[in-house]
Order: sequence, then C-alpha cells, then structure tokens
Amino acid sequence: MDGRMSADEIIDIVDENDRVTGRAPRGEAYARGLRHRCAFVLVRDAGGRVFVHRRTPGKLVFPSLYDMFVGGVVAAGEGYDEAALREAEEELGVSGLPRPRHLFTFLYDDGAGRSWWSAVYEVRCELPVRPQAEEVAWHDFLPEAEVERRVAEGGWEWVPDGLEAYRRLREWRSGRPGAAGRR
Repeated sequence: MDGRMSADEIIDIVDENDRVTGRAPRGEAYARGLRHRCAFVLVRDAGGRVFVHRRTPGKLVFPSLYDMFVGGVVAAGEGYDEAALREAEEELGVSGLPRPRHLFTFLYDDGAGRSWWSAVYEVRCELPVRPQAEEVAWHDFLPEAEVERRVAEGGWEWVPDGLEAYRRLREWRSGRPGAAGRR
C-alpha cells in the first residue's frame, strides 16, 4: 500500500517493536527492505458492503492487484490514526469521512524483504466516492459474502499484505485471542 506519497517522501523506519529507529525516503525503504508503518482501512457503505478496488499499473508496490483495503504508508512523524483518515479520504476522493476505528496492529513480513507494521481500521462511508484515477483502476462496493468467495476461489490476484490483514481481521472477529495482533 503506498497512497499518494512519492518515492522521495520521508517515512519513519521502525524496528521489530514498532519503535522509530530512523527515517528514509519511501523508495529507498522499499528498495532496501526497511521496516516502516502502514495503515489499512476496510471501508463499508451504508448497506455494509465492502469497498474493493484494483490498483493501477503504475503503483510502486503491488501494481494491478486487487485490494479490500484503502490506505498506505504512514508519513514521518505522522500517527497511524491520522494516516488512516488521510489515506482513506485521498483514495476514496472524499472529505468529511468519520474517523476510522482502529481494530488491531500486526507485523506483516513476507520473508522476502517486505516488512511493515500494519494498523487495521474500519470506517463507514456514506459519501459518494470518487477514487483517484492514479490510485484506483476499478472499484465497487461488494457484499462481504462476495469478497469471501473471491478470496476463497482465487480468481483475483490480491495484494498479499491486504490478504493477510483480511485473514487476521476474520480471526479477530472470531474472537480468537491474539490471532490478529496487538490492539
């Protein structure tokens, strides 16, 4: 997830305990596999359907893949809560969105040099969305049962960090203690 930040924008670099250890340009952090912070926001409409989108081909990370979260990288000195709201409004093309509710945070690590602390949020958006053309190639609000079916069937290629966040969200909702991450 990379939001509207350019590769030159500065982000906080964090350790395995989510403590800031330095700063670097976003592009350098990706290239060197430096751990950083991201916010993931599950957006529902008034009917409870989930906002799903396909990322544009020009995205720095996971181009052209599907995602059931909006969000992105937390800027240097920015908190997760502020990033979640900023990123959700930017990606959805809205203003005046309610503050997303933090659910849990976990460390995403694909074992291949991609690692970031991931704060997962949820928000209801009753505003008409106008997703950014540079961020979103396609979008729709889908019933959660359809999202579940598309995840299970594997017909769509999903962003791996979003898929992991969604798996952990299902575990969190099931009440399995410690399954999702820290609160």
